[in-house]
Amino acid sequence: MRPFLTLTAVAALGLVLSACGSEEISVPVGHDLRGAQLFSQRCGGCHTLSPAGTQGSDARSIRAQGPNLDARVETKGDVLFAIRNGGYSGGIMPQNIVTGTQAQKVAEFVAMYAGTKEQSSPRPGETSTTAAP
Repeated sequence: MRPFLTLTAVAALGLVLSACGSEEISVPVGHDLRGAQLFSQRCGGCHTLSPAGTQGSDARSIRAQGPNLDARVETKGDVLFAIRNGGYSGGIMPQNIVTGTQAQKVAEFVAMYAGTKEQSSPRPGETSTTAAP
């Protein structure tokens, strides 16, 4: 009886954790889904990107919140840099969370869809061109 209860508890925990921070991937028909799937699996726990169905983390007290990529434009080169180096500022993002062709797929996906809900806020180091009221 005890092994059954343990197995049931582990299965229930797995179901809860697998749904954490994710929704449904929504990329146009004909687009490569692999980058979205990899992003959702490897990056979605910290980063928000609607086309990947991810909402990031709300664990701000432990600095696990990655940039909201819905509101931030990224280039493929910048994404590859962040993947290789664990982000831009030496945060807690693991280095090489994906490598090789997987890193390429994630970078292409992020570069294509990041910033789709961008507001007028500047990236770090840039100045805003909009005047304050």
